[in-house]
Parts: sequence; C-alpha cells; structure tokens
Amino acid sequence: MSLTDSIPNNVDLGSDRKLLRALEKWQPNFLDWWRDMGPEGFQEDDIWLRTAISVDAGGWAHYDYVRMPDYRWGIFLTPREGERTIGFGDNPNQKVWDEVPGEFRGLLRRIIVTQADTEPASVEQQRLLGKTAPSLYDLRNLFQVNVEEGRHLWAMVHLLHQYFGRDGREEAEALLQRRSGDVDRPRILNTFNERTDEWLSFFMFAMFTDRDGKYQLSALSESGFDPLARATQFMLTEEAFHLFVGETGVNRIVQRAAEATLADPNNDARAQGAIDLPTIQKWINFWFSSAVELFGGEISSNAADYFAIGLKGRHHEHKKYERHDGLNEVYAMPTIEQGAVRSTEIPLRNAMNEVLRDDYVTDCERACARWNKTIAKAGLTGFELKIPSRRFNRAMGMYADFCFSPEGELISDSEFEKNRAVWLPTQEDRDYVRSVMQPVYEPGKMAPWIAPPAKGVKGTPVDYEYVKFKG
Repeated sequence: MSLTDSIPNNVDLGSDRKLLRALEKWQPNFLDWWRDMGPEGFQEDDIWLRTAISVDAGGWAHYDYVRMPDYRWGIFLTPREGERTIGFGDNPNQKVWDEVPGEFRGLLRRIIVTQADTEPASVEQQRLLGKTAPSLYDLRNLFQVNVEEGRHLWAMVHLLHQYFGRDGREEAEALLQRRSGDVDRPRILNTFNERTDEWLSFFMFAMFTDRDGKYQLSALSESGFDPLARATQFMLTEEAFHLFVGETGVNRIVQRAAEATLADPNNDARAQGAIDLPTIQKWINFWFSSAVELFGGEISSNAADYFAIGLKGRHHEHKKYERHDGLNEVYAMPTIEQGAVRSTEIPLRNAMNEVLRDDYVTDCERACARWNKTIAKAGLTGFELKIPSRRFNRAMGMYADFCFSPEGELISDSEFEKNRAVWLPTQEDRDYVRSVMQPVYEPGKMAPWIAPPAKGVKGTPVDYEYVKFKG
C-alpha cells in the first residue's frame, strides 16, 4: 500500500513507470473535469470526508476535513487470497486470467467502459444539489458519494490503461468528454442522462440507481478476469454507503410526510412544507422503472455469453447457487403473447439479466417495507408505498412496446395516458418539489421536508460542522 505516491495505490504503480506516467498524464485532465463538472460552488470549502487508506475491512478509511480538489483518489484492489479459479460457465475450475484473453478483449472493454461511464455521469447529474442541501449532514453525504464515484472512475481507468493499450487510453479520455444529458455527447446509459436537480430525486437515484450498481458490481466481482473482480470487490465496500444514503434519505422524507399529514387539519402534507406520500410514490415509480432498465434485455444472448465464458456471474454465485454452469435449466419469464401476459420457459443462461434483476427487485421491496413501517410507526393508516412492477413504464426490453399498470397488468395506451399524472411526476409535482428545496446550512438544522437522521457520521453528533465554508 502506497499512500504517498501522486496516485495512492496498492497495485505497485511505482514498478511500472510507463503505466504510472500514463495515469499521471490523465490525472490533471480528471482534475480539470472535476473542477468543471463536480459540485458547483463548494470546491474551496473544507468537507469532513472519509478517504480510503487500506483494503482491510476493519479500518480502511480515514476521516478528516479536505477540499474536494485535494481529495486523494486512488487505485485499490482487494488482495489475492490463494489461487482463484473461474467459478461458473463453460470453464469452471480453470485459473482466472491476470491478463485479458485476446478473444474476449472487445467484450471486456465494453463491460469496463460501460461501468466506468456511470461514475462521472452521476457526479455531473448531482453537481448543483449542494446549493439546495437540506442540512450540513446531507451536504457532506452528497459530497462523500461524489468523491467516491470519482474513485470508482479511477478504478476502471486503471484497468483500461493497464490492460487495453492505446484503445484503453482513448476510452479513458472519452470518459471525461461525454456529459450527462448532453445532446451531442450523452452518457452511454439513459438513466445517467436524467435530470437530478432536487434532493428527492437524489435520494431516489442513490436508492434505485446505485442499487443497480451494487448488483452489477457483485456480478463482476465473480469475473474470471481477476483484476476486474478485485477492483469491483473493493468498490462494493464504498457503494454500501451510497445505498445507505439513498434508502435512509427516502425513509426520512417518508417520516416527515407522515408526520406532516397527521399534523395538518386537512391531512395535507404540502401545507406543512413537506412532500406528500402520493408524490413520493410517483418518484418511486419513475426512478425504479428507470433503474430497472439498467440490467438490460430480459432475454439476452450477450448475458448468456458473458456467463458462459466466465466474464460476469450472478449475485453471490457461490453463496446462493449449487450449480454454476446454467445448462439444462430454464427460467419462467412473463412474456406477451396474443395480447396477454403468459409464462414462458427460456434457457437459464439467456435469462441472466433477469436473474440479477430478481435479486434487485427483492432488495428494493425490502427497503419499501421499511418505509411502510415508518409510516405505521408515525400513526398514519390507509396508505402504503409500493415498488411497481418491473413491466411498468419501460422504454427498452420486451415490455417497451406495451403499457402496464404499476401492478403489472397489461393495459391500453389510452388507459396509461389517462393515469399518467396519477402514476408519474407531473410538471406541477416537479415545480412543487423544487420549490421546497431551500438550503439549510446551520449545523444540526433540517429543512422542513425531511426528518433528521438517527445519528451522525462515524460517531459524530448530528449537529457536527460537517462543512466549513470559506466564502
């Protein structure tokens, strides 16, 4: 582990001068991108952030005040534990690859670039949110997520530089040239071009979109390409915090909504300056249906190939499954036949995207059950939040050409349009949510639309001065 190099790392960069020089050449371009597209208006402030200093589970991070442009982004892979073998597909028990097999070069590069592109995209989507932060606690958490997305970008760029030659270097430069939502140079995946200009969407993004990241990283952590597996294993350590920010952030908004509903004579949470529960449900419907697309098509030959050759496994491949070849097994998938939803058996390998999506949906439903417990604990009855069907509001995959209700029932186009304003955010809803986004920068104070957290960060009190403004 070297923390004093220009690029902190545990991959012995100092022994590969060519690679080090290439990454040191990329580093100032990254910093230029960060200053241009990172959090706007807070680059000179001191933020109480954690910085990775180890890969040991017991004490891997250091907490202190730091200016974000001075943050020590680094490259960290989990250590090797004995001799790893490929754990699934057509070549089980063969030694994992330390170099990229020539025949899989294009596939691996596409996987890494697609994952890498999501990291700077989310920073770009969230760059203005600091100006409307509901508390210093939330402002600090936003910036923690941002700098760690930057580190995840470094993890993927290291792989591109070390294992893909000139092609990899060009891809690394392109990662800094695309822009979220740009008409001419958009990010690769559409979810990462969506507007995230208010905090309800930020928490939904961290809850649903970053949760997709958890399952994608988990599948890649099983990869037969060992450097990718070890890089994503450590990324999952940091990703857990992003999911915590999203899930607990939504929970705090739900708590305040329930309390405000009960406090108002007309049960109008908006009259109390909160965000009402039906509006929260619309945001759930929108962000879940957007994030669920990130898993890809329900029936996918690419997913079958990734699994067969050992590039991408399933979530908890060896903890959860007894068989690891995916052969002579089927998956019962709802398909659309003759105007009705029917169950069709397809080869399991072709359904690997859907298998991963199953785990994701179950995880989202667990979080939603927690939110409903918060509503019940507040004493409000008669309303429950729900995760919509994965068939609802789809723009890609086999369900994209059909309309479904949030319950997953096949409906007509006209019925969907009739209920669009009930199920999905309207412009009026968006205007209202943005209208309550007034910044609160006094330590310990909270905006009126969100409840305080249960505790502060890393043993600090909630009223800790997480951000020290220089202005």
